[in-house]
Amino acid sequence: MKPTLESTSATPVLREYYSRVLAYMGIAACIAAGTYVQHFSFDILWMVPYALLYPHLARQLSQRFPDSRTARILMGVDTFHAGAAAALLSFSLVPTLMVLLTLCFSAMILGGLGQMTLVLAGTLVSMALVGLALQPEFKTGTPTLVSVVSVLFTTLYICITAFFVHQQGLRLAQARSEIKREQEKAARLARNLAKYLSPQVWEMIFSGKKSVRLETQRKKLSVFFSDIKGFTELSEELEAEALTDLLNNYLNDMSKIALKYGGTIDKFVGDSVMVFFGDPSTQGAKKDAVAAVSMAVAMRKHMKVLRQQWRAQGITKPLEIRMGINTGYCTVGNFGADTRMDYTIIGREVNLASRLETASDAGEILISHETYSLVKDVIMCRDKGQISVKGFTRPVQIYQVVDFRRDLGATSSYVEHELPGFSMYLDTNSIESFDKARVIQALQQAAEKLRDKIIP
Repeated sequence: MKPTLESTSATPVLREYYSRVLAYMGIAACIAAGTYVQHFSFDILWMVPYALLYPHLARQLSQRFPDSRTARILMGVDTFHAGAAAALLSFSLVPTLMVLLTLCFSAMILGGLGQMTLVLAGTLVSMALVGLALQPEFKTGTPTLVSVVSVLFTTLYICITAFFVHQQGLRLAQARSEIKREQEKAARLARNLAKYLSPQVWEMIFSGKKSVRLETQRKKLSVFFSDIKGFTELSEELEAEALTDLLNNYLNDMSKIALKYGGTIDKFVGDSVMVFFGDPSTQGAKKDAVAAVSMAVAMRKHMKVLRQQWRAQGITKPLEIRMGINTGYCTVGNFGADTRMDYTIIGREVNLASRLETASDAGEILISHETYSLVKDVIMCRDKGQISVKGFTRPVQIYQVVDFRRDLGATSSYVEHELPGFSMYLDTNSIESFDKARVIQALQQAAEKLRDKIIP
């Protein structure tokens, strides 16, 4: 049977009760043996029933007032009893030493060396006070029977108490192991559930910064939509397994790019991806918009890498990504029911981003005027005039994203070219210093092979 927290917490109370019973039984047996051999006066026989009854009284008090203060008070009473018993036993050497040993052992278990020192000092004070009050006759010698009984009961007390402590340690270790397994299980479950949420939303919920209830707020967000042009036609040509591998590969790479730029992934719908910037955390409208467009540019460049991989798998159809971005105030939060929620965004600006994605051509990134005004000093864009968008009464001014201003002209950080049988995309900013020699070697080998084909 697995230990519960209740049973584990109740064990110290029972151990303390049984230990107290054994300790006081030892004192009672010592008094009875000493009286029998006429070593002690018959006047202290009243201590026998008292010693046998007191542990049960202490148990009732600890159950009635189950707190640490009660435990400290009972330990103080035990300390006084030990000093008084030593005085009443006329400071007989062996019984006195056994009483002190028993008390120190209990104090060491309960509170360590500090507790033992405090209890020992209290016992000496109690001995002195009771000794001054009663002024007993000191008995230096101890009869054999009294010594044997005292040592036997003290040894029995220490052994049984040590056994209880050992058992308690085993139960605590088992409980800790069980708790650790439950924590690991909960952590695995949390990690699995986290895959159904955007990492930013998951972190906010599990850190307690965001409550899980139906609530929304208005925020200025940059909204991104994308899909693969020609994917529908490709899905009719490929087997389901090949199409699934292609789609998962694509979505996995696009997700990594989105997270790299701080985007909150809203959902995947087939080959479509919806990402927004500005919630649950934001860097400001301008930086959020720049991050959204930077992500789109990185995705467009990464499609060249994916096309090379797909071409190696026999997929020659030139798949291209098309994207739309808009910035504006949206309603963001938990939508749905109390039993099933979806953290998403809605609003007119979300619809515009989706319309821009639909209106874009293959490999094109269209952005609204609001987004353009925030990114124009970082991103080079081309004015594409105005278009009529479904759901909007007035024409919408749009812009085509060209590239980062820093990557245009003579200082361009990348080279790209595609021809039948040839595809190259080189981003010098992304190549590590220790990889440059390998890249140069690969380009030289390719150039030599091409030169051999040209020169007869």
